[in-house]
Amino acid sequence: MPVPDDYGQGIQIASLLDAPDAGKLAKDLANALAQRGVMRFASASARGATITAPVEGMLAWLRDVDLLTLWDGSAWTVVATGAKSWTTVGLTSGWSHNGNDNGTFQYRLVNLFGEDSIMFRGAIGRSSYPGTVPGSWTLTNTALPTAVRPSTKRTISVPCSDVNSARITLKADIQPDGHITLWGTQADSKPPWVSFNGCFTSL
Repeated sequence: MPVPDDYGQGIQIASLLDAPDAGKLAKDLANALAQRGVMRFASASARGATITAPVEGMLAWLRDVDLLTLWDGSAWTVVATGAKSWTTVGLTSGWSHNGNDNGTFQYRLVNLFGEDSIMFRGAIGRSSYPGTVPGSWTLTNTALPTAVRPSTKRTISVPCSDVNSARITLKADIQPDGHITLWGTQADSKPPWVSFNGCFTSL
């Protein structure tokens, strides 16, 4: 009669009283351990075809989207991941990277709480403004890739310098077309830098 493992994980191990069967012993151990580790599948459909009766706590990595998923008892949910590399945002004329020595303005795709999100870091700078200051600016000289475009407009608050500015925050819109628009500059608000460090929004 099989005996349970020492860690209470429900793994049944053949006892010395059971009939010898090395093949069954190896398969029982392999199957029990596989479903308690991180399983790997080509896609969610491959996972579903293989795991027809998931058990709460199972983990599975999906290779096509590079996401770690967890069965929470009723659905497969994504465990927060953030391994995607940083990409520099191409800026329109007049704006530069590394505002206030905060680093290059970049983005990356992450998954937070089961939802794809775009995360930013770095800052932008501007050495001069035109005589008539527009209320908004398109910052991106090319659209962000489709994978990091939101389904609807996403608005975030971004801090800015209080030098030459009556404001200490501006508004940035990440548009569904992949462009980023900055709002809030005016005659008395011409900050030399705007920071995106720590800013993120769901897609």
